[in-house]
Amino acid sequence: MDIQSIKQRFGIIGNSPQLHRAIDTARQVAPTDLSVLITGESGTGKEVFPQMIHQFSSRKHGKYIPVNCGAIPEGTIDSELFGHEKGSFTGAYESRKGYFEVANQGTIFLDEVAELPLFTQVRLLRVLETGEFFKVGSSKVLKTDVRVIAASNEDLIRAIEENRFREDLYYRLNTVPINIPPLRERGEDILLLFKKFATDFAEHYRMPPVKLTDEAKEMFVNYRWPGNVRQLKNITEQLSIIEQKRLVDAETLRKYLPDYNLEKLPALYKNMDEKNFSSEREILYKILFDMKNDINNLKKLVHEIIDKGADVDRIQKDNKQLMETLHENTGEYIEPAEAEKTQSAPGKEENPTIEDTEEYIEESLSLQDKEIELIKKALDKHEGKRKYAAQDLGISERTLYRKIKEYNLE
Repeated sequence: MDIQSIKQRFGIIGNSPQLHRAIDTARQVAPTDLSVLITGESGTGKEVFPQMIHQFSSRKHGKYIPVNCGAIPEGTIDSELFGHEKGSFTGAYESRKGYFEVANQGTIFLDEVAELPLFTQVRLLRVLETGEFFKVGSSKVLKTDVRVIAASNEDLIRAIEENRFREDLYYRLNTVPINIPPLRERGEDILLLFKKFATDFAEHYRMPPVKLTDEAKEMFVNYRWPGNVRQLKNITEQLSIIEQKRLVDAETLRKYLPDYNLEKLPALYKNMDEKNFSSEREILYKILFDMKNDINNLKKLVHEIIDKGADVDRIQKDNKQLMETLHENTGEYIEPAEAEKTQSAPGKEENPTIEDTEEYIEESLSLQDKEIELIKKALDKHEGKRKYAAQDLGISERTLYRKIKEYNLE
C-alpha cells in the first residue's frame, strides 16, 4: 500500500516530507517484530502510528491494547501490566490477568512510557528480552509473545541523565525510532488540517464552514502551535461555534491566539524546548560570569602595580597569564604590551610604564560565537566523544548533536 492510501485509511492529513518519512518507516517496520519507539511533542498524533503498524503486521488478528502509562497509579501499574494473584495485596480478592498475558500474539502500545516507575521498567525490560514475566504475588514464570510499541513526548536521553529512565530499556525500545514532526515544521499542512477540521465541524453542527482571510492564514502558518494538531483542532472548533461571521480575519483570530505576539519576539535558536533553552542559557551566564572575574582580576593587578610598584618581569609574566585566560573564554588573544623600564636617578624608585590592556580587548559579544567556542573546547577536551562533551556542557547529547549539525562542526 502506498503512502497516499495509508493516509486515507488512517485519516492522516498533510504532505510534509517529515510526515511522509514517518509513515514510510512505520510501513516498512510493520511486518517485523521489532520494538518501535515513537517520539514527538504532545498533540502531534503519535497514537495513530501504533495502530498503523499493528494493522500492517502479521499480528493484526491479535489484540491491540493501548496503555497510557501516565494515567495508571504507581501502586497498581505492575498489576495492570503483568496481572496479580489472589491475596497478593490489599483489595486483590481474585486473580487477574495483566495486559501482557491478555495481548499474547498481539500488540501493546505503551504511551508516555517515560512515566513508568523504575521498578516497572526492570520488569518490562525482562519481557522485551526473554518474553517472561511474573504476576504480582506469584513465583511462577509466565511466557508471552507480544510486540511492544512505545511512545513519549519527553526527551528520554535527558530522562536517562536525570536517572528517571533506564538506559538499557531505552536502547531495547529504540530498535526502530519514528519521530513525528511538530505542527510548526509542517508549513502548508496547517491550512490543510484547518480546512479538514472546519468542514467536519460544519457538517457536525450543520452550519457553513469557517474560512480565513489571507492575513489570518499567514498568522496560522507563522504561529508556533505548542499544542500541535490537538490545539489546532480545538481552535477551529471554537471559531466554528463562537464566531458569527464565517470569514475570520486576523484581528478576530488574534483573540484565539493570545500568545501570538510573543512568537514574534527574537529568539536565539529555533525549535528549542524550554528545558534545552534553560540549560544553554546557564552556559552563557557562566561564560559571562567567568569573563567578568577575569577582567576584575586584571584591573586589580593594574591597581596593585600603580599603588605599590613591581618588577617588570613579574608584570609581564602575570599580564601574559591573564591574557591567555581571557583568550580561553573569549577566543580573542592580545599580545601583552612590553613594559618599558625607566632609568631613575640613584636613590629613586623605578616604576614601569603601564598600559591599560582593557583598551585593546575587542571581544566578540555574539552568544552564538561563545557557544561554538565552548562546544569545540568540550569536544577537544573529550577527544570527540559527544556523550562526555554534552555532560561537560550541561546539555543533553541530543541537543549537542543538533548544535554540531546547526553550526557545521562535524
